[in-house]
Order: sequence, then structure tokens, then C-alpha cells
Amino acid sequence: MKLTGIQGLLLLIFLPIWGLTAQDSLQIITAENGDGIYSILRKQGLNPVEYFDEFVNLNKDSIENGSRLVVGREYKIPYAPDSTPKMGTEVSLESGTKYPIFGGDQAYVALKNERLANTVYYLISGHGGPDPGAMEDYNGKTIAEDEYAYDVTLRLARELLAQGAKVYIIVRDENDGIRDDRALELDRDEVVYPDKEIPLGQLERLKQRVDVVNDLYLKHSGKYQRLIVTHVDSRSKGENIDVFFYYHEKSKNGKRLAESIHTTFSKKYKKFQPNREYSGTFTDRSSLYMVKNTLPAMAYIEIGNIKNGKDKRRILDPDNRQALAKWISEGILLDFENR
Repeated sequence: MKLTGIQGLLLLIFLPIWGLTAQDSLQIITAENGDGIYSILRKQGLNPVEYFDEFVNLNKDSIENGSRLVVGREYKIPYAPDSTPKMGTEVSLESGTKYPIFGGDQAYVALKNERLANTVYYLISGHGGPDPGAMEDYNGKTIAEDEYAYDVTLRLARELLAQGAKVYIIVRDENDGIRDDRALELDRDEVVYPDKEIPLGQLERLKQRVDVVNDLYLKHSGKYQRLIVTHVDSRSKGENIDVFFYYHEKSKNGKRLAESIHTTFSKKYKKFQPNREYSGTFTDRSSLYMVKNTLPAMAYIEIGNIKNGKDKRRILDPDNRQALAKWISEGILLDFENR
């Protein structure tokens, strides 16, 4: 499906989100080096010829010499209900907002509360692009671990947005939204925020994600920021595992985040599976590249072993993937409110 410092990044789930009330909730973007009116409109999926004049009219007080954009200045993007804007632009979450990255009926997100207001979360799903991770057969179809990590990540992003968080989805796919299939189609068109092609080499892939997260982290300096990395493990077929968590040994905040999610899972297992002991752990794993080099406090999550029959059945069930995302979000909220 479609990554140096001390800990993590969730792709600015700054998805291009178009408000449901047209001009009342216009998207705002900040001009960067090299941006012109045409390029900035193209980035948002708008036809620059069609929307040039409207853009100029909306931003006439912020444009110099009739058409020159000023780096660092904010600009309004014309409302275009028929457009397919690219993902990766920060938007304000209103009482109801449409996030195309979630796809179909899941695209609309209602604001439930603002318990995570003024927080920033970076979400990274493992593998992606040229690296699908472990591949397995299911009913004659090939499935890959990156698709399932991505689906859980999207569901988690949606949960966090509904509570007022700012979310960056770092690894993303424009045409795969949240899916309720058991066998998720394998593809290799994922990109890294904002629209970077994912390299073939493993170290290059990890470094790309780290650099993106760390750059965003520095831009949001002073904000409450956390990173969640989600993976599907691939061990021997005989090894059935519970969800477990890693953090950086020198990060008190990272340890508390991992412990908060772990505590939430322990309670959920006692409630829903009282006859089975939860064996998931939260431990230091500072040697992992993502754990070692990202700046935000982070939790690295393994949600199951795709090669194990029992784990595979759990991961393939869309209701279970939703439950995983929900429980992780509750652990994240517990961490924030106990800070």
C-alpha cells in the first residue's frame, strides 16, 4: 500500500477537506518557495485556468504585482465541490467536514467533541509503495501487511479528527479509503506527505518519513505533538501475538503514551474476553530507526502477526480493525488527559 532526532509523524491529515458550507469554510494554505498561483491551484486539484480569477479576487490584498505570491503568507483556496483536491493541506475541522482520503460514506466526519483540541498527531502506517511488507494468500488472493496497517491508521485518524485533533497522515493512498473488505486489494501507489514518491531502499524509505515528521514537528514547535506508527508483524506462522507497543527508553512522554494505550487494551480484553489473558507488552525498542530518529514522543504499535492463522482472521475482520483504531484512540486520549 498506498519516512534525525528522537521519535515520530502522522501525515498532516490535513487532507484537503472541503467544508460543507461552501464559502463559509474555505481552505487556507501557506505559500512556499516556488509557489505561484498556477502551481498552488494544481496542488489542490483545481484547474488553474478555471479558478485563477477567483483565486486572485479572494486574495487580492495578499498578492503582489497582480500575480506574485509571498512566501509564508496565507492564501484562500476557491471552493470547488466538483474538484478532487490532493491530500495534504491543513484545514479546519468544523461540525461536519468531508475528508476525501477516507473514501465513500466514511469521508464525512462529524466533530463529536474537542477533547483533543490544539493537539497534533502524526500517523504512519508501515511499509507502502514498493514495499508491501509480508504477503500471504487468503482465499486465492494475495494480501499484504501494508494494506491492513494503512486501514487501521485511517480509522484511527478519523477517530482523532472527530475529537478535534489536527492529524497528519504521512503514508497515504489517494484511491484507497477505509475499506470493509476482508481481502484488501494490494497496490503500490502510496506516497509520503505531501506527495513524495516512496523510495525502493529500506533506509531511504525510513529516512524520508523521519525527515517529513521532524520538519512538521519543528513547524509546530510549542504544540502538544505525538507520533503513532502502526505495523502488522510477520513472524513464524505458529506465533499468535497480542497487540504490543514500543517506545524510546529516554522518552518519558513516549513511555507514558505507549503505557496508556497498553492499559486501555488490557481493560478492553478483560471486558470483552474475560477468559483470555492479554499478553501484549510495552517495551523500549530504541534501536528501531523510526523510534530512534523521530522528534515527537511516539508509540510504535504491532497489531498482530499476518502469518498466523488466528491473528490473520482477527486482522482481516473490518470490525476488529475498527475496534483496534477505537481502542488506540482511547489510549491516546487517556495519555493526553493524564499529561
